[in-house]
Amino acid sequence: QVRLVQSGGGSVQAGGSLRLSCTASGDMLSFNVMAWHRQAPGKQRELVASITSRGRTNYLDSVKGLFTISRDDARDGSKNTVYLQMNSLKSEDTAVYYCKYRQGYQDYWGQGTQVTVSS
Repeated sequence: QVRLVQSGGGSVQAGGSLRLSCTASGDMLSFNVMAWHRQAPGKQRELVASITSRGRTNYLDSVKGLFTISRDDARDGSKNTVYLQMNSLKSEDTAVYYCKYRQGYQDYWGQGTQVTVSS
C-alpha cells in the first residue's frame, strides 16, 4: 500500500503562480511514475504532467513551458515527493488537482486540492 499526502493549492489571480506538493510513502518500488491530474467541473479528469523515477517528464500540451514537474526521492526509499510549479496561471487552469503514484499496474491517488484562478 502507498499513501499520498498533498499540499499547496489555493486561489490566485490570472498570471500568478502556485506550487503543489505530494509525498508518497509506503511499499514503493524503485521504478515508478508520479503525476498530476486535474478535473474541472463538468469535465473529465486529465493528465497534466508526469515524471518517472528516472526523471523522464511528460506534459499536457496546454501547460508546456508554463508548468514544471519535479521530484525528490529519499535515498533510503522511504518517501518520494513530487512538485508541480504552475506559472502564468489562467482561468482555465481552475480545477481540483490530484497527485497519482503508479507502480506496475497499480495506481494510488492523493486527496485532491482545489486550484482557483480568477481573471
